[in-house]
Amino acid sequence: MRKLALVGLVVASPAFAQDREPWQPPTLTTTRYDEDWSTMADPADRPGRWSDDLKYIPITDDAYATVAAEIRIRNESYRNNLWGGAAAPDDGYQWVRFVPSVDLHAGRVRAFVQPIAAYAIGVAPSASPIDQTRVDMLQAFADLRLGDAGTGSPDGFGVTLRAGRQMISLGTERLVGTRYGPNVPLAFDGVRALASLNGATLSLFAVRPVQPGPSSFDDRRSRTKTLWGAYLTRHGLDLYYLGYHNTQARFGGVAGDEMRHSVGARWFGSREGWHWNSEGIYQFGRFTNQTISAWSVGTELGHAFQDLPGAPDTTLRFNVVSGDRHRGDTQLNTFNALFPKGKYFGELSPVGPSNIVSLNPRVAVSVTKTVSASLAGMAYWRFSRADGIYDIPGNLIRAPGTATSRFIGREVEATLAWQATPDLELSTSVSLFGPGGFIRQTGPARTIAMLGLEANFRF
Repeated sequence: MRKLALVGLVVASPAFAQDREPWQPPTLTTTRYDEDWSTMADPADRPGRWSDDLKYIPITDDAYATVAAEIRIRNESYRNNLWGGAAAPDDGYQWVRFVPSVDLHAGRVRAFVQPIAAYAIGVAPSASPIDQTRVDMLQAFADLRLGDAGTGSPDGFGVTLRAGRQMISLGTERLVGTRYGPNVPLAFDGVRALASLNGATLSLFAVRPVQPGPSSFDDRRSRTKTLWGAYLTRHGLDLYYLGYHNTQARFGGVAGDEMRHSVGARWFGSREGWHWNSEGIYQFGRFTNQTISAWSVGTELGHAFQDLPGAPDTTLRFNVVSGDRHRGDTQLNTFNALFPKGKYFGELSPVGPSNIVSLNPRVAVSVTKTVSASLAGMAYWRFSRADGIYDIPGNLIRAPGTATSRFIGREVEATLAWQATPDLELSTSVSLFGPGGFIRQTGPARTIAMLGLEANFRF
């Protein structure tokens, strides 16, 4: 059973020495390998925090290591999961994970190693691969930097060649994400090249997803799924192509070979308090004897009112994702989100981005300097009456049957987060999902309730 989690990024507070510019730490990322701590080579430039000596450990004149870690404990409690149709609709459990990492730089060569210990307590009827992997290797890769790669030069040309096990995050993770919210993140085995020139970056990759196993040190790359592609970004515009092959795909109860190609564009940015993010994707290819023709359009527009108490940030999201128009014909119109982010529409997301129309207003406020809160509403409809609804990984959870209603349901969600220290965040979320006409016409139709409690220590 896929579970979603509330995750906050913990950013160390700025500090500065007398007569120096305020020290700005790198933003702590979900992948961790993009953080650059080389500015701490000079002890005088360090902010004086307990973790300083771990962020830059000198080895030789041109070699150093960075140590990082995350300890996360999350409790989730469900009532009427999947509207009462889940194997264990009233489920409560704990996720515990420990994710340390060592980042070794030696001239133009770099090695990154990140093991994981992830355990689940009380998941009913049993823990899934995204709940628990025990002890395994989450990431382990080597880099070779050529040209100006890694120098911070915005105008030079640089190339980074990477091979090994790695997490990949593309854009807003509509198609390729880290699955950071659940207990076991997603990694890929393969090769990647990252090139930069005049403010533009290009990522080329050929990888296979890693499938977590139930025991320690048994995670293996998938033998059925392959992903390759190119992702270009420059000045608020992303253009990309993704190729995907799955020899054991399943749509509408039919299993077979899927070869799918995705082309997309994303426009994003911010100006004078406004922020926007719009993305369009078209998919084509073949599934068994069917031709694939699917698409998705997502828009996000928001405004931050910095002069008002709490600096409220309001956002409106609208998504349309295609579904199959005619069952049993020679064309498949169901969109495949491939490897999306773990929390797609919210902390409680029983439905995923296939055959769906969604509307999502949200407002976030700063209660104090260390406490933030948000309130969101969601409404969901089926795009096509001939298709059912799917979860985030793409599994069919309610077939269309004879249902005539498009309306899936409405949801309300509140979150509260406290940055207790620069390294520790405590957060909670409360979510309610009321069933609509389609859910009532196709099976159990109780209101889903979910409570999430989380402690996340990261440095």
